[in-house]
Order: sequence, then structure tokens, then C-alpha cells
Amino acid sequence: MFDSIPVASAVVVVATFFLAGAVKGVIGLGLPTVSLAILTVALGLPEAMALLLVPSFVTNLWQALVGSHGWAVLRRLWPFLIMAVATVWLGAGALTRVDLSLLSALLGALLVAYAAISLAGLRFAVSPRQEVWAGPVFGAVNGVLTGMTGSFVVPGVMYLQALGLSRDMLIQAMGMLFTVSTLALAAGLHGNSLLTAELGSLSAVALVPAILGMVVGQRIRSGLSEGVFRRVFFAALLILGAYIILNALGNSA
Repeated sequence: MFDSIPVASAVVVVATFFLAGAVKGVIGLGLPTVSLAILTVALGLPEAMALLLVPSFVTNLWQALVGSHGWAVLRRLWPFLIMAVATVWLGAGALTRVDLSLLSALLGALLVAYAAISLAGLRFAVSPRQEVWAGPVFGAVNGVLTGMTGSFVVPGVMYLQALGLSRDMLIQAMGMLFTVSTLALAAGLHGNSLLTAELGSLSAVALVPAILGMVVGQRIRSGLSEGVFRRVFFAALLILGAYIILNALGNSA
């Protein structure tokens, strides 16, 4: 089943998802973002997007279901979530029509923006009155960018943070966004013939190191300062995003 996948690539995938799972175990987020960033550098953007599907879906489905705020979150966010799903196919179409180096550079730019905003501690606020139109708009933009880059976080996570949700509701809302976005991304990749059986199988295998990493991350959380770890995480993400941009632009030159 994996005959055409080099051993070195398989090792990179396993190590990447273990690391990404450990990050999620420590701070509660980062598995899709870390795996996407590293695997884009190592293997390429479409391959990275395909490989994150199973680990992202399973871990974020769990995050979406655990908690007592599920229905409240859905009642409030359904316009945002529907648009975030419905527009992924628009972005995914670019994967076969646009230079992949440019899309990789876009991914790098999104990672840099996410990391820089997080490090700066910037927070935006969306009032209930603004939420009526902002939800569908931010959802649509997030969906298109998800289809083009595989990243779920910009501007979706920033929008969710701007709503002033409680910590538990925010975590559950992010789990919902990442879960439905992963399903839509899988459909978009399959529709553009970018989700092969081998990549799908390797993505399923990657779930094991991802879960092991999460367990390890949860166990070492007590010995770490979460605030310091978050700063290190976002600083590393900023550097990695900048590298992806430079590497992508160099390849397209």
C-alpha cells in the first residue's frame, strides 16, 4: 500500500504528527497548523493537506463533542460554520489552477499573520449586532483560504476569539470549525484528484503518533509554563511561516 512512499518521508510524517500532537497536548491547539507547516516544507502543500485529514478530524471531533456548550455554540455560529464549509471547494479549485509555490507562500503569510497577532496579544471584538453579517463573511473567507492552503485558523480563529466566548465555549467552537473544515477539505481534495489512497492511508496511520504526542504533551503540561510555551510556539510558527514564504518565492522565481 505504501510502496511508492519513501521510508524517509514516512519517518518525517510520523515525527511531525507526534510533535504536533504534543503541542496540542500542552496548549490545546496547533495540531493541524504545526503538521501543515512542517509537511508543506518537507513534502509539498497538497500532500501536507491530505496527510492532516484523519488526525485533524479525529482529534478535533473529540474537542467539538467534549463539553456542555455544543447546542449553544451551534445555535450561535451556524451561519459562520455553514459558510466556512460551503466555500472550501472554491479555494480547493485553485490547487489545480494556480502555481503551488504561490499558494505555499500564501500559507506562509497566513501563518506569519496568525503568529504575529498572537504574539502581539491583539484582540478584536465583534458585537452581537455585527455578528449577523460578520459570521457569514468571515466564514466564507476562512473557507476559501482553507481550500487554497489547508489552514483553518485565519481569520476563523480570530473571529471566534472576537466573540468573547468563555474558554470552554471557545475550545468547543474551534473544535467544530476544524472538524467541519477538515471534512470539507477532504471533499475538495478528492474532487480535484489530490487525495490518493496512499495519502489517505498514511493519514490514518499518522493518527497513532498524533494521539501518542497528545498524551505526552498532556503529561508534561504540568511541568511547563503554558504562557512561555505559547510564546515559543508562536515564535517558531512565525519563523517557519517566513521560511515557507521565502522558499516558495524562491521556487517560483
